[in-house]
Amino acid sequence: MATHYDAIIIGGGHNGLVCAAYLAKEGRKVLVLERRYVLGGAAVTEELYPGFHYSVCSYVVSLLRPHIIRDLGLPKHGLQILPLECSFTPHLDGPGLCRWPSADKTRREISRYSKRDAEVYPRFGKAMGRMARAVKPIIDMVPPDPTSLNPFELMKFRTLGDVIRKLDDEELPRFVKMMTMSSADFLDEWFESDILKAPMAVSGIIGTFQGVRSPGTAYVLLHHYMGEIDGAFRAWGFSKGGTGGISLSIARAAQAFGAEILTEASVAEITVSGGRATGVALTDGREFTAKNVISSCDPKLTFLDMCGEKHFDDDFLGHIKRYRYRGSSGKVNLALDRLPQFTCRPGDGLHIRGDIAIAPSIDYLETAYDEAKYGQFSRRPYINVVIPSLTDPSVAPPGKHVMSCFVQYAPYDLREGPADWENQREAFGDTVVATLEEYMPGLTDSILHRQVLTPWDLEKDFGLSEGNIFQGELSLEQLFFLRPAPGWARYRTPVKGLWMCGSATHPGGGIMGAPGALAAERMLKERAL
Repeated sequence: MATHYDAIIIGGGHNGLVCAAYLAKEGRKVLVLERRYVLGGAAVTEELYPGFHYSVCSYVVSLLRPHIIRDLGLPKHGLQILPLECSFTPHLDGPGLCRWPSADKTRREISRYSKRDAEVYPRFGKAMGRMARAVKPIIDMVPPDPTSLNPFELMKFRTLGDVIRKLDDEELPRFVKMMTMSSADFLDEWFESDILKAPMAVSGIIGTFQGVRSPGTAYVLLHHYMGEIDGAFRAWGFSKGGTGGISLSIARAAQAFGAEILTEASVAEITVSGGRATGVALTDGREFTAKNVISSCDPKLTFLDMCGEKHFDDDFLGHIKRYRYRGSSGKVNLALDRLPQFTCRPGDGLHIRGDIAIAPSIDYLETAYDEAKYGQFSRRPYINVVIPSLTDPSVAPPGKHVMSCFVQYAPYDLREGPADWENQREAFGDTVVATLEEYMPGLTDSILHRQVLTPWDLEKDFGLSEGNIFQGELSLEQLFFLRPAPGWARYRTPVKGLWMCGSATHPGGGIMGAPGALAAERMLKERAL
């Protein structure tokens, strides 16, 4: 194996692999270094109990950019997305609420709680779809430099103007409201039924340390509406074989284009000489040199830990040190010996083949946030549950099931300090299972194996600082040309030859691939390689 490359990419998560694939496709000599034994970063599948394959962290897909799938030929490398078409909110009293693939059936379901909401719901979906399509160009563009006088940069601001001009008299004020309002307040302007608003509002708090009534969370709701599968906006799905299947398909594409990939290759230091990144040194003593080093890790790991503060000025360091992570999510994965039964809707059915939200009311969600603000995990948490084995039997033995539970709130900064998660991890897992047991009696007795991940575990095991699943909050001051720092949102860094391509860059988190693709695009256009 050669030891000098055009580009070394730190981190074998999906964004790093996307970047590697695009660069290798253009004939560049690329090496990907992944710290763990398995590729995927947070988009990974692992068999932690015999026969059961967990999507350990990320568990559903929607935001993966369609042009990346086409450009890299991912289906021929094994990518297969299975539609997730139903959203179910169980209740302790009454049948709960299910939003079905059929618009008419959904309207009838909602009308049990509000006839007005049943009529408004389709209009809301269309309005959000139009909004997502209108702002889609922003996701797929390299952020402009607002301080530049370069004509090409100024043309990008014209593109932003075109996005605004496409919005009609109703959509423009709606867009402004989404940039400033809370998800709960925004939904209040459309709907009257708390039973409907609560499971819809939670899209606004994913990956943030904010509540559904916190200003700015309406944008995060829009962010999740930007997903599409096969041209259908707001479409979600499972990756066959778990989310690791996405990462592995990208890795195979990168290797087919000529990229080299090493696992169990932990980077200790980004080597810098004369103000330029020259390569990396691994914890085992190996060294590799390259014309460019590209980090798919977050700013803390990249600049403060691997590179070192001495290479940056105080202004840049100030921005990086103020960059907010504030992880607030945990994950519980379960191996079950039988299919769980919901008291409110017993039996198998389409309602449990999609996502299941433990979100009975807005007040329930806000109370969960209140506890987290004071350094405690929520005793009555919001839980998003999927049972992927119902759609993809390959992830569990016949007749048995995998249950994936995304949980908020689990604050990184516990009152006793982050390290106390070591003591509270199992109590957190017990709380999640006990909450689910109320809706699914007998669940506890069916559990064969349990994996509990806290924000502290996400930091320690997956390199996500403070356990933030998006490598930093999706708050307004950390978006677009401000992500990760003003003046440094174009994948370059103050150290020549050092680039970034992870979720801490535009357009942010989720299994999207856009940061990796845009970083590669920028490097190729600048002929940096």
